[in-house]
Amino acid sequence: MNLTYNILCGGTCIEDLERLRQDDGYTRALGAERIPDPTTAGDFLRRFDEPAILELQEAINRTRQKIWALQDKKFHQEALLEVEGTIAATEGECKEGMDIAYQGEWGYAPLVVSLANTKEVLYWVNRPGSRPSSDGAAEWIERGMGQLEGKFEKICLRGDTDFSMTRYLDGWDGRIRFVLGYDACSNLQCQAAELPESAWSVLQRPAGYAVKTETRQRPERVKARIVKEREYENICLESEPVAEFA
Repeated sequence: MNLTYNILCGGTCIEDLERLRQDDGYTRALGAERIPDPTTAGDFLRRFDEPAILELQEAINRTRQKIWALQDKKFHQEALLEVEGTIAATEGECKEGMDIAYQGEWGYAPLVVSLANTKEVLYWVNRPGSRPSSDGAAEWIERGMGQLEGKFEKICLRGDTDFSMTRYLDGWDGRIRFVLGYDACSNLQCQAAELPESAWSVLQRPAGYAVKTETRQRPERVKARIVKEREYENICLESEPVAEFA
C-alpha cells in the first residue's frame, strides 16, 4: 500500500518515498508512525519473481470480474480489448534486462493488454527495449480474452500493424472480432488500386467534443503563420478516402 500511495501522491519512483516519509501530514493520514524508506521498498520489490508478479495480476483480475458482474447490461455488451507496445526509458546503468530500443534509448519495451472501456490494465509484461511489440503478444492476448469471455456478449481486439499476426487470426476468428492495422503489402496495394472510384468515400471523423455554451473564436495559429512567412513546405491533410474489400 505504501508503494500505491506513493503513486497517488505524485511519486514517480521509489526514491520519492523519502520525501513522503518526512511529511507529518502524510503519516498522520495513514495512521502510521513511520513508513519504509526507498531502500526497504526496493528490497521488498526484488522479492517478487515473474510467477509472483503474474499471480498478483491474476488476483487483481479476479477482483475486477466481481466488479464487472455488478454493472448494468449495457456495460456487458462489448469489451474492447486493446493491445499496445510502448517504450519505458531508463537512465540507470545497472538495470537488469534493459536493452537499446529502436530510437536509440536504453530501457524496456512493455506489452500492455487492457480493457479500453474502463482503461483497466489486465496484463503488463516487461521485456527488453530491443524486442518488437508483437514479441510473445499472442499468449497475453489469449489471457486477456480469457478474462473477458463469458463476461461480455462480444469482444473486439484492437491494435496497430504489429499485432496483425496472421498465424493466429484464423484461430481467433469466431471467438472475437478484431480491428488491426495492416502493413501496405504490394498485393493489398494492387487490390486497393483496382477498386472503382465509386467504392471510395471520405472518412467522417466525429467531433472531439460537443460545445455546451457558445462556439468561441479560434486563436491565431502561430505555427502556421511562421511556416508561411518563412516559406517552408507545409503539408496539410485535405481528406481521408476510405474503402473496403474482402
